[in-house]
Amino acid sequence: MIEFDIMHIRILLALVMLSAATIIDIRKREISDLMWIIFGIIAVILVFFEPNLVEAALGIGFSLIVAPLVLILWRFGLFGGADALGLIVLSALAPMATLSDSAISPFTILVNSALLSITPMIFNFIRNSVLILSSVDIFQDFDEPKSKKIFAMFLGYRSKNPKYSFSLERTVGKKKRLNIALHHSDSAEYCTTPDTWVTPGLPFMIFILGGFIVQILFGDVILGLIGLT
Repeated sequence: MIEFDIMHIRILLALVMLSAATIIDIRKREISDLMWIIFGIIAVILVFFEPNLVEAALGIGFSLIVAPLVLILWRFGLFGGADALGLIVLSALAPMATLSDSAISPFTILVNSALLSITPMIFNFIRNSVLILSSVDIFQDFDEPKSKKIFAMFLGYRSKNPKYSFSLERTVGKKKRLNIALHHSDSAEYCTTPDTWVTPGLPFMIFILGGFIVQILFGDVILGLIGLT
């Protein structure tokens, strides 16, 4: 039987935080900083309930070495500021938390989340492939090489009424071109042009929640694949 200790409380609170943040992000595409302030304070308070305060503080400090990396990724626009703050608070709220016997690192949640974020690309490609097999010209009026079209099939799809998506196309003269440049998560504007190629602006918080659940149940996916767990 698993004893319910402070680590389980940390895991439960982390799941509550990430679940609430994910729901808010899906609905509004914006998360108030108050969310991170509240759970950051909770993370500090929990330290004083640890059996070994010094060991707990050192564990949180080690877990927070991920903070500089996520801040750099945020500055490059790979995900939003709320995602960066969420990962930092999560590292303090549930540091190195897992119910598995597998090895994990301070970067496990980030790695697991990044791997999960690839899954929409697979669905995009399948969706586009089905349309092509159904004789639908998804690249009508585009003047692009085949390799670029295949790449675009992973990144997005042609949407009649885009919502919470970023444009993947631009017009050069009378021809359409695919624009596969990186979109900054915090500054890029959502596309409102009908019948256009877009990449879905899925909240990365969804994948952070998924990455945390994978860490709790299975550990680090990469470390498991290379046999270090």
